[in-house]
Amino acid sequence: MTLHREGLGGRSIQRWLSSLRTFFNYGLKNQWISFNPADGIVAPKSPKKLPKTLDVDQVNQFLSLSATSWIDYRDHAIIELLYSSGLRLAELADLNLTDIDLKEATITVTGKGRKTRQLPVGSQALKAVKYWLKHRQELKSTGLQAMFLSLQGRRLSPRSIQDRLKKISVRQGMQGKVHPHMLRHSFASHLLESSGDLRAVQELLGHQNISTTQVYTHLDFQHLAKVYDKAHPRAGRKKSS
Repeated sequence: MTLHREGLGGRSIQRWLSSLRTFFNYGLKNQWISFNPADGIVAPKSPKKLPKTLDVDQVNQFLSLSATSWIDYRDHAIIELLYSSGLRLAELADLNLTDIDLKEATITVTGKGRKTRQLPVGSQALKAVKYWLKHRQELKSTGLQAMFLSLQGRRLSPRSIQDRLKKISVRQGMQGKVHPHMLRHSFASHLLESSGDLRAVQELLGHQNISTTQVYTHLDFQHLAKVYDKAHPRAGRKKSS
């Protein structure tokens, strides 16, 4: 298709085709034409966008959050858990005090389809959670079992968590806004880079189909390609557009 060769994306072409079909259907209705010439034309598929991730240095920059108040301790525990265990935003917001085993360094989350899975918690995340739980006790007792509480003593909502990460992004001098899913993507990408074990990453992320996890193999290749281009004396590879 000419439009595609000229650089128009699949979604834009789909919208263009939809407008054409509507116009020609109007022509059919008014008997201007005998068939819709746009029927059967399929727009090319748009390439699947790779999730944005942080490199290790950027993660360290984001996680080097100094704590001077109970909110800081709470926020630090939140971002450490998101990166340490690759949690979805909803999984983190739904966490209860009974879901984490400090002794065994594990956490139990309920993911999509109400399926539960047990995940390891890294030492830094465990330390941050312990600090938070200590300061959580200083808040007015609400009787809630929610792991993370708001200023009003209610369970912290997903929207509030997103807003907190945006503010922390500015505070930590990040180039862009860091959102919860970016930390989950970074968790998966860094783990795959180090281990190469796609199946294990699938289990940790709670993906039902491994095809969902395979997007991180593209990220892994990008990382390897950068290393190759930088290190190999005769790489000479052209950067793809």
